[in-house]
Amino acid sequence: MPNLSFVSPTRNSPWGTYLSQIDAVEPYLGHLARWVETLRRPKRALIVDIPIELDNGTIAHFEGYRVQHSLTRGPGKGGVRYHPDVTLEEVMALSAWMTIKNAAVNLPYGGAKGGIRVDPKQLSLKELEKMTRRYTSEIGIIIGPQQDIPAPDVNTNGQIMAWMMDTYSMNTGATATGVVTGKPIPLGGSLGRVQATGRGVFVIGREAMRRLNIPMDNARIAVQGFGNVGSIAAKLFAANGAKIVAVQDHTGTILNESGFDMTNLLDHVAKTGGVGGFAGGDAIANDDFWKVRSDVLIPAALEGQITAARAEGLQTRLVLEGANGPTTPDGDAVLADRGIVVVPDVIANSGGVTVSYFEWVQDFSSFFWTEDEINVRLDKIITGAFKHIWETSEQHRIPLRTAAFVVACTRVLEAREERGLYP
Repeated sequence: MPNLSFVSPTRNSPWGTYLSQIDAVEPYLGHLARWVETLRRPKRALIVDIPIELDNGTIAHFEGYRVQHSLTRGPGKGGVRYHPDVTLEEVMALSAWMTIKNAAVNLPYGGAKGGIRVDPKQLSLKELEKMTRRYTSEIGIIIGPQQDIPAPDVNTNGQIMAWMMDTYSMNTGATATGVVTGKPIPLGGSLGRVQATGRGVFVIGREAMRRLNIPMDNARIAVQGFGNVGSIAAKLFAANGAKIVAVQDHTGTILNESGFDMTNLLDHVAKTGGVGGFAGGDAIANDDFWKVRSDVLIPAALEGQITAARAEGLQTRLVLEGANGPTTPDGDAVLADRGIVVVPDVIANSGGVTVSYFEWVQDFSSFFWTEDEINVRLDKIITGAFKHIWETSEQHRIPLRTAAFVVACTRVLEAREERGLYP
């Protein structure tokens, strides 16, 4: 089949990484393999111009995207990220991973993703609101509670979701709480949503550690990325007896062989915006983070972090992918050769989209659950999904990532086959 004309992926770029994962799964799809090419092409990719008037009176233009990779199993679902390095290729890969993630956990969604090429720290709050509202209006032709439901991602949050919901509602003439998830509680948000991704990383980590006979007590945990996902996962691991020995974020890398005092570390991050300068640990070179001895390594920042070179130096037993796509194909191959188990992003960080699903269901029914109910349902769904993936891995003697793709791609392609081709 000819390659897509609008992206030029390399082996370890985001879309290239995703394509290699599909190549790995194809031999296990049986008769469904005749449909596999649908997974290598996004259903729809929208590129929009976002002009706004800045506070100083000048006009600025930003490039925005919304990609719907697959709508075979239900409406699109996936976050929106604001980052200066966002590209169409990256958003395509992230939307495809959402297809796999939703199917792996068996949520009734397809995969989608959005993004704007912007450093939001350079904008005032008013400029950020203008940009968000214009972006929402531009992609409004393809999103909706039954079409495609955005959510927070890198550098986006509940406030941005509130602006998106309000803009879509104004444009359609009715309050549509279900158009986005990750909203503030007063606007139909769900209890437990903010903590859900980090909580899911912990729950799946606990299950993997049990199967690998890694005791939780005094387990050494290293975390890259200390935002919403990494910090909450770290807090839960520490609360259950593990030691957080190394943390890296955009402000630096810190090490404490005895384990950080999490209360003090979280207070420091809340006050200063990062882990850099924390008095309760030693500053080390950023590259040395990948050589710290640990039982569990949690990459919870951006994609493409564990390269082949870094994988060679890792001293860990288990990689728990809190971020989307943090391990390159070359890095994956090295980790497999070294016997380091990788729990892939599509199950490890699926807690966020699972509770987004709960939020969407609650919005439709206008009936809301308690936080305890949310957490019990979350744990049950993702542990069940992980068990199925683990058993698939053992059955075929394949890595957990390939097993997750076998489970997910089978579900997507079965639905594709049943639906047939229109017209």
